[in-house]
Amino acid sequence: MHAVFLDWESVDKQDLDQRCLLDLPVSWQFHASTPAAQLAARVTGQQIVVSNKVVLDAATIQAARELRLICVAATGTNNIDLSAATARQIPVCNVRGYATASVVQHVFMLMLNLLRQQPAYQRAIAAGRWQRSEHFCLLENTIEELGGKTLGIVGLGELGQAVARMAEHFGMHVLVAQRHNGEPQPGRLALEELLPRVDVLSLHCPLTEQTRNLIGVHELALMKPSAILINTARGGIVDEQALLAALVEGRLAGAGMDVLHSEPPQEGNLLLEHALPNLIITPHIAWASRQARQRLIEGIAQNIQAYLNGQPRNLVA
Repeated sequence: MHAVFLDWESVDKQDLDQRCLLDLPVSWQFHASTPAAQLAARVTGQQIVVSNKVVLDAATIQAARELRLICVAATGTNNIDLSAATARQIPVCNVRGYATASVVQHVFMLMLNLLRQQPAYQRAIAAGRWQRSEHFCLLENTIEELGGKTLGIVGLGELGQAVARMAEHFGMHVLVAQRHNGEPQPGRLALEELLPRVDVLSLHCPLTEQTRNLIGVHELALMKPSAILINTARGGIVDEQALLAALVEGRLAGAGMDVLHSEPPQEGNLLLEHALPNLIITPHIAWASRQARQRLIEGIAQNIQAYLNGQPRNLVA
C-alpha cells in the first residue's frame, strides 16, 4: 500500500526513530508540510493518509478515490471531515494518551513559573539588581507555594485527571467543574460556583461551539484577583481580549497560555503585542516532548498495522 505523511515536520525535528513506520509493509512519502494548493496531488493514489493539522475536507476526501485509511497524528480530529469519511466508509483513527505526561509537566511548569515569579526574577538578574543587592537574596516579588491552594479543573478527561493527581501530590485541593451544558455529576461544581473558589484554573476541555469563549468577561470577573489561569487546551476557549484586560487591570494575577485563538499567529495577536510581566505564552508545545512525539508515531504505526490486520483500532469514524 502507498502512504503519505502530509506534515511530518510538525512532529519530527530529526530527533525521532522512524523505524516503527518504515518497518510497515507500506511505501512511504514524507512531506515536511503540505500547502493547500498541493494537497490534492499529494493524496492522489495514496491508500493511507497521515495528517497532524493539514485539513482533509469533504472535497479532498471525495476526490481521493484510492483512499482507504486516514490516520490523525494527534488526538483531536477537528481537521478531518468525519462525515465525509464515514460516507465513503473510510476509517479514521487517532492516537490517544501519548502526550499526557508532557502536558501535565507543562501545566505545572507554567503554574510554578507564575507563582514563584520566575520571569520577574530572571528580568531582575538580567538588569543586575541581584548583583547590586545589599542582601544574599533578592526578595522583590512574593513567592507562593502550591500546597494548600485550590486548583479548579475544567475538563476531566485523561489530561484533567492526570493534572488532578499531580496537584494532590503538591498538596493542592482539587475542584472539578460540571461539564458545560452536560448532565450534573456528583462531586462537581457549576463553573460559576467553582471560579470564585480557585487559586489556579486549568483548562482541559475540547474546543466546541459550546466551549468557545467559555472563559470570558463574566467568568474572569468571578475569579480572585490573586488567581492564575492556565490554558493548554485550545485558544478559543478563552476570550483573549477579556483576558488581556483582566491582566492589565490587575483583576487576575497571571496567566500561562500554550495556545492562542489562531495558530500560528501570523497576523499578530493582542496577547503577544503586550509584554506583560504576569503573562507567559509558549508556542503550543505542551504536548511536544521528544518522548511524547516518539509515542505518537509509534501509535500511528500501531494504528496502521491494526488496519492491515483487519482489526482497525482507535476509530473515531
